[in-house]
Amino acid sequence: MQICRDKQAMRDWRQGQGRVALVPTMGALHDGHLSLVAQARRWLDARGGGRIVTSIFVNPTQFGPHEDLATYPRDEENDLGLLRQAGCDAVFLPAVDDIYRPGAQTAVEVTDLSRMLMGRLRPGHFRGVATVVTKLFNIVRPDAAAFGEKDYQQLAVIRQMVADLDVPVEILPVPTVREADGLAMSSRNRRLSPAQRAAAPVLNRALDRARQMVAEGAGLSAVRAELRRIIGAEPLAQIRSIDIRDAATLSRIATIQRPVVILLAVRFGDVLLIDQRVAHPKGAPDVR
Repeated sequence: MQICRDKQAMRDWRQGQGRVALVPTMGALHDGHLSLVAQARRWLDARGGGRIVTSIFVNPTQFGPHEDLATYPRDEENDLGLLRQAGCDAVFLPAVDDIYRPGAQTAVEVTDLSRMLMGRLRPGHFRGVATVVTKLFNIVRPDAAAFGEKDYQQLAVIRQMVADLDVPVEILPVPTVREADGLAMSSRNRRLSPAQRAAAPVLNRALDRARQMVAEGAGLSAVRAELRRIIGAEPLAQIRSIDIRDAATLSRIATIQRPVVILLAVRFGDVLLIDQRVAHPKGAPDVR
């Protein structure tokens, strides 16, 4: 497994490699990330093979001034061991000043999608995401890139950016991987106290109940009220947002007639967890 610690090393390795699939991460890897690597391998194998590159970069431009950049978990040695076992071919581990040169003035923003939902809670977050992903695409030049559906809005932002800017990269969505108790895997889970970790699966229980209600024909206000009731009953959960949007466009809805995505942002102490579930009213087509 080749380790590339700057842009030039990554570009030099990329020369002559043929087909490449990229898995962008911020490190502190877990089985959710490894499912992205596995999806990248399946995509490559279906096309006759190729190479997998995983990037590990804690991107400062997607963190706000009072967010957890300094405390975001980092474990390079463990990450590299996991990627070797997963069959990754190269790892891109750049420094911040290699990615963002002094005096840089250019950013990439998907305007409407970046300013709704989590974009309201974290202004500038998705501009940072879109900018760094664009840079990774330009450096690695992948043919495909895998992104998890847990970060549903991020996936929508990247898909929109790729379509709008004619970026020749196929985006591979990967279903959320969960712990045995239903908690969505996240690097931030490491920062939960034992009590918070025991409380956090309330998100999955609430989403399961909401999906069931949508399938049974419940209305928007009833589903939202039930989500708030279930999560609000957990003393350690501080609801930041509960949104139910059109699953295909993330636009606001007045009634549930098409598939919807239920998006949660809930804080446990100083750790903000997000989770989602796509729910289908009876007879509605899939959106994937």
